[in-house]
Amino acid sequence: MRAPSNLNALRAFEAVARHLSYAAAADELNVTPAAVGQLIRGLESYLDIELFHRSASGPSRLTLTDAARAALPDLQGGFDLLSSAVERLKASKSRIVFTLTVPPAFADRWLLWRVERFQRRHPYYDLRIDTSGRLTDFTAERIDVGIRYGAGAWAGLVSTFLLRDEFFPVCSPALMEGEHALGAPSDLQHHPLIHDTSMTGAGLFPTWRSWLLHAGCRYRIDTDRGLQLNDSAMGLQTAISGYGVALGRTTLVERDLAEGRLVKPFDIVQSCELAYYLVHRPESAAHAPVIAFKEWLLEEAGVR
Repeated sequence: MRAPSNLNALRAFEAVARHLSYAAAADELNVTPAAVGQLIRGLESYLDIELFHRSASGPSRLTLTDAARAALPDLQGGFDLLSSAVERLKASKSRIVFTLTVPPAFADRWLLWRVERFQRRHPYYDLRIDTSGRLTDFTAERIDVGIRYGAGAWAGLVSTFLLRDEFFPVCSPALMEGEHALGAPSDLQHHPLIHDTSMTGAGLFPTWRSWLLHAGCRYRIDTDRGLQLNDSAMGLQTAISGYGVALGRTTLVERDLAEGRLVKPFDIVQSCELAYYLVHRPESAAHAPVIAFKEWLLEEAGVR
């Protein structure tokens, strides 16, 4: 028996399997029920198996056979991949605007200097990045994908773990020298503390008070004093200037440490249960831009 010449028979089977109705499948595929029936019979003949049990009465005249039920998820997954591949092929001939929402400090300190690598890999995508810092409505504002910092659960969104921070003091190399050089946590009494208030209200977010407790610092240090900023990147830039000591986060200070703008005066780090997650709407999971950006971002984050 000759194999079906195209995907029409498989599409007809998938549609009938979802609706358990030739008429509903025909309406979806814009053909006649008779044409759907002919495609199904041809597929069954080629495979030499029954795909449906048929009865003349009952609430549903069609039911899937065990073999059909077992094969259906793989077939549906295959159609999703085919749709994604077609989107990629279309995208290769025209530019697609892809909208991303991301916390401003993460964009400034981690993402933006890496974006060129994504653009080289996917030159047909034009990124539109929102760094407002607020929680956006993905549907109303037509957001394709986002990066959020938190516990990993946001209503109506699928989340994928990216990166987790450790927290530790950071400062300009200049503060490691002079009369009050930083050599032990107790030396913090001689320098202004720079406070990141961008996550005020998030109880799990480390503060100077929690870090000093974690470090076992018994020297009395007033953790209420110092400069308070509601922008993480601004706080780190202030530390780079030599004004004082900030509580750094792994993802935000990685490059500054590597290039010598900041140093870690102490080796004591505090962990945090909060983390960065990639988020998107469930229905966007098979969209080509989301797949492309997710694959690239997980690679950059070292997630396997």
